[in-house]
Amino acid sequence: MTELTFAKSFIQTLESRSPKITADHVEDPRNYPSRGAAILPKMRNPPAKRQKLTPGQERSITVSLKSSRNPPLDVKLSALSPNTSILNLKESLSEKEGIPVEKLRVLYNKKPVGDAKVLKDVIGEEETRVEFSIMVMGGAASVRKVETPGKEVEAPVAQGPSGLETLAGEEFWGDLKGFLVQRLRDEEQGNKLYEVFKKAWESSAE
Repeated sequence: MTELTFAKSFIQTLESRSPKITADHVEDPRNYPSRGAAILPKMRNPPAKRQKLTPGQERSITVSLKSSRNPPLDVKLSALSPNTSILNLKESLSEKEGIPVEKLRVLYNKKPVGDAKVLKDVIGEEETRVEFSIMVMGGAASVRKVETPGKEVEAPVAQGPSGLETLAGEEFWGDLKGFLVQRLRDEEQGNKLYEVFKKAWESSAE
């Protein structure tokens, strides 16, 4: 009860005092604390400049197809019509990179885009540049080699000695020694293992 009485008397005392700041008080701007200038952050993707088109002319769109996964891709397609479909983009990418169309998935803002959609449906009527992410189903294993028509690709033929003749030269043993030292990351152990291999071969060849 004593605490309640004290609180009431304290509040009454505060209310009886006149406020130090009147209702029509105006602060002097010269007394304000100095503040740094507010700078807006730069836009990550600045808006593209609007193309000036003559009557009847259609805008052209530049498309970037990128993938940071395996296999990495970075393909740019220029001067495309707004009516270019996503399926057309897949076919162009397939011709350039040798990836089957059915293995390609096109993403825009991390969302898949259907084959039937066209560019103007995805990016609107103003944009002239767009970047799509590409997902390759099956990874690098889906990439097929693109062969040039009319030309047969011959496998490179190894030059120099082969078979047991290779073991007779110092080049093979030098390569083996370097490989063992690098693989074991220990020069002493690599040299020991190298000597074991070489002595075993020399004893078997006698």
